[in-house]
Amino acid sequence: MRKLKLLGLLLSVVVFCPGKILAQTPETTPPVNTQASTPAAPQPQMINPPTAHHFWDKENAWLFSGVGAFRTLDYFSTLNMRKRGRQEILLTNDAVDNHAAFATIEAAATGTSIAASFLFHHYGHHKLERWTSFVHIGVAATGSVRNYCLKTAHKKPIP
Repeated sequence: MRKLKLLGLLLSVVVFCPGKILAQTPETTPPVNTQASTPAAPQPQMINPPTAHHFWDKENAWLFSGVGAFRTLDYFSTLNMRKRGRQEILLTNDAVDNHAAFATIEAAATGTSIAASFLFHHYGHHKLERWTSFVHIGVAATGSVRNYCLKTAHKKPIP
């Protein structure tokens, strides 16, 4: 639940405060010429101005595929963990045991990651756009490794 609340807060800041978060685009003001008789110096022209990348470029395609792959790994590692008698800590066990609902939750998490990246791209935060996927891959990979590393819960015999 904390992840969803944090993601919701992040998305609401991006959506409702777009003017405040355009900090990566520098504002340039023309220099004020105090002497009227001195001609203004010519401004240097950029030969090849940097262009923004397309949202569905090659790097984002690989990153989104990675997010989907690691969410799939998280799905199977969580099911494996539940079959070994362990308890899920982030979701209810009923949600995880319902395979269709749990697959939908994992797909929604992937879609939310792509949507957050798109919002960052739209508002010009291209580094955050990429880092959203990097962090999501890292969190999903860490959760999957943790699930596979947990020992099997052995039931106590009833006397």
